[in-house]
Amino acid sequence: MTTGIDLQGSFIKSLIDLGLPAGAAKAVWMPVPMVLMLIGATVGVLVTIWQERKISAAAQQRIGPEFMGPFGLLSPVADGIKFVFKEDIIPAKSDPWLFTLGPIIVVLPVFLSYLIVPFGENLAVTNVATGVFLWIALSSVQPIGLLMSGYASNNKYSLLGGLRAAAQSISYEIPLALAVLAVVMMSNSLSSIDIVEQQSGYGIFGWNVWRQPIGFLIFWISALAECERMPFDLPEAEEELVAGYQTEYSGMKFALYYVASYVNLVLSALLVTVLYLGGWESPIPIELLAGWLGISETSPWLEIADASLGITMTVLKAYFLVFTAILLRWTVPRVRIDQLLDLGWKFLLPVSLANLLLTAALKLAFPAAFGG
Repeated sequence: MTTGIDLQGSFIKSLIDLGLPAGAAKAVWMPVPMVLMLIGATVGVLVTIWQERKISAAAQQRIGPEFMGPFGLLSPVADGIKFVFKEDIIPAKSDPWLFTLGPIIVVLPVFLSYLIVPFGENLAVTNVATGVFLWIALSSVQPIGLLMSGYASNNKYSLLGGLRAAAQSISYEIPLALAVLAVVMMSNSLSSIDIVEQQSGYGIFGWNVWRQPIGFLIFWISALAECERMPFDLPEAEEELVAGYQTEYSGMKFALYYVASYVNLVLSALLVTVLYLGGWESPIPIELLAGWLGISETSPWLEIADASLGITMTVLKAYFLVFTAILLRWTVPRVRIDQLLDLGWKFLLPVSLANLLLTAALKLAFPAAFGG
């Protein structure tokens, strides 16, 4: 196992070699991870929007976006430009401060959550010791913004959508957190990097999805509900609530909700990859691949190949999950609100509790296999 590339150390060292003082070099580095994170998340959203349109077209036996750029790749960019120039309307009887603040409170925690996602051994913006706990805390802020938007719009459909969003988030956050706790218990750490490293060494058989199949299903179902994806898009059910809490929004405020939903979907897929699918770990070890490609173990190209493979594996796993989420949207009918809440409280919650207790028992009985 190689150590990967230390981006921060290499960047700061290069600036110091150019004659910049160490303190100034560190100050220059500080905004770089945030900019890279924003660019990466934005590109991920554009790819996901294009993927959604092509998959939905294939599911409905249509062609989908084709003429706007090669394979229609520029259609999401055109959407973004359209939103920039759309008129930003604030309803006359709404609360303008809360109406404006709502989308910001929804989108900010999602972008901040990308800070804990590792794309490689040293390819994370930051290695927070309590990274998973930080993500759970940030995700619990979103319902406040949704409820705020629904209330501030002074629209009955918006209010119902906001109330549904808050109820749905609370219902599914608890099973999701319990599923994460089972993984944390096996890894003995809240750090996302430690969780991935705990899955390394055994190839595909070391991934948590084999030791936590129930937790994996609970987490993925809860994540889809948190992202308000079909069949759990009750807060914005068009047939019932027009567009739910988004009904009165236009322009860039609506664009923030639009972006937040897709950023959250990609983030959920990345977190499933980190927690259950081995993160950056490849089913084929890098040393074996290097031997096939004729790269020696002492070659500096091995570190570059290792880092590139880590990013590729993380993105491929995540986008496979995004593909399944999109396919579910166009093949599974929407559930009713009572079915949604019953699934969360009466089924997923007791199953997630049982899974946590079972993990604790197995950890005591088989400490070597369950991270003792």
